[in-house]
Amino acid sequence: MSAVPGAREVREEDAFDVSAAAAWLRANAEDPTGLEEDPEVRQFSGGASNLTYLLRYPSGRDLILRRAPGGTKAKGAHDMRREFEIQSALAPVFPYVAPMVAFCDDPSVLGGDFYAMGRIDGVIPRSTWPADVPLSPGQARQLCLNVVEVYAELHSVDAEAAGLGHFGRGPGYVRRQVEGWSTRYRNAYTPDNPDFVEVMAWLDAHQPDDVATCVIHNDFKIDNLVLSPDDPTQVVGVLDWEMATLGDPLMDVGGALAFWVQADDSDELQLTKRVPTDLPGMITREEFVQAYCERMGFDMTPERWRFYEVFGLFRNAVIAQQIYYRYFHGQTTNEMFALFGPGVQILDRRIAELLKPDAP
Repeated sequence: MSAVPGAREVREEDAFDVSAAAAWLRANAEDPTGLEEDPEVRQFSGGASNLTYLLRYPSGRDLILRRAPGGTKAKGAHDMRREFEIQSALAPVFPYVAPMVAFCDDPSVLGGDFYAMGRIDGVIPRSTWPADVPLSPGQARQLCLNVVEVYAELHSVDAEAAGLGHFGRGPGYVRRQVEGWSTRYRNAYTPDNPDFVEVMAWLDAHQPDDVATCVIHNDFKIDNLVLSPDDPTQVVGVLDWEMATLGDPLMDVGGALAFWVQADDSDELQLTKRVPTDLPGMITREEFVQAYCERMGFDMTPERWRFYEVFGLFRNAVIAQQIYYRYFHGQTTNEMFALFGPGVQILDRRIAELLKPDAP
């Protein structure tokens, strides 16, 4: 079997009882074919919350196992049952989710909830495009347009018909997001970083009504997509449904495009790039919004879009500040966390540009 990029030796603190998990899966998988022996286990280093492992069986079958960090029982952000149920419900109507294998809520097996799913074979772009996967400018543009199409397909799913109607909290999603992320920033504030008081006030004053309520991913970045190994312009899988819910689709797009650093952005903004959206041929954020809104039938202007762009960047700043807060207060000695402080300042300056009266 060929190596799977990103799968590495399991970190000692994230190890689990492989034999116990394998025995449970043999007994509970809807299709236990190929699960007769214990698998070799590798860990994916990506992601910042739930733990993801590759289970490689001698039979040649691969599974992906997801569990909460530290073996804690699934609650809130570590809700394994929720992830499993959302993907199970989406599978018949959205063909980009992995096939679910089994969900376990018996703490005697691994100490907390976990689930297993099939592995989608393909290319997963990381911070840089894989050197062994050629991508011409024309292909890069087509990939972007195909990403827009998959995004629109997700937002067009009939949540009620799919059995997902109970995953949302009803109207008021935009308001809840503005209030929630503002509170999170205030709670993570450190005196060496901007206070974002004016930004939070602007978001509060300019928030629009929800345009719709639909299934949203909430982390729809290129590094959460699986591309066809035969044609890297084609999306064959969408990963990491941890933050999926029912909400406003334009808020989802705004959050996604906050990670979309394009080739003509400033050198400073390039420092925040985490996905390869700057490749020759990649569409711009403006082109993405235009293509998406045309596909979905939303009327959009640059002035109207400004709210969603500012919110997405502010949300990223909050996430970065929450990480930096731990470093500032000595809760971690990881020097990488120190870099998130300047990252917040870069995002603050970018937002300030967008809020200038003459901003496009």
